[in-house]
Amino acid sequence: MALSKSSKEWKIRQELFHSMNANFSDDLNDVVMEWQPNTVVKDAINYVRTDDMGWVYPAKSYIVALCYATWISEDFQEDIYEVLNDPDLLFGNDPYFRPYQEKKMTYDAIIEELGLPLPSSGVVPHIRRFYEEEVLLKGVA
Repeated sequence: MALSKSSKEWKIRQELFHSMNANFSDDLNDVVMEWQPNTVVKDAINYVRTDDMGWVYPAKSYIVALCYATWISEDFQEDIYEVLNDPDLLFGNDPYFRPYQEKKMTYDAIIEELGLPLPSSGVVPHIRRFYEEEVLLKGVA
């Protein structure tokens, strides 16, 4: 896989990770998944308040996107809303991810309740481990 011509360091790192880890995926075919489109904000908030939510979509997509966008903005001095609006933020690994401009009211409701940066509780530390491996390339030889 050839790396893109992106000038964003975080994107280059993410592409590098995926080119070195071709078998990596967020394959949802082997997990028990709940589809709860009517309770997205409540469920996303609960992801930060508990660590045993399971796979509740699309709420999980929102919380992962908010985590990644927050950390990228901190680690790479990017604007959080520009990052959150990037359709490739999650490298195409999450079919339920929607950029900020498509679901602004939903993102804003979650941010209003939880604040930014998100509290480091619930599933956030678990998401952080994936972020460190995929974007910061920690543990990648």
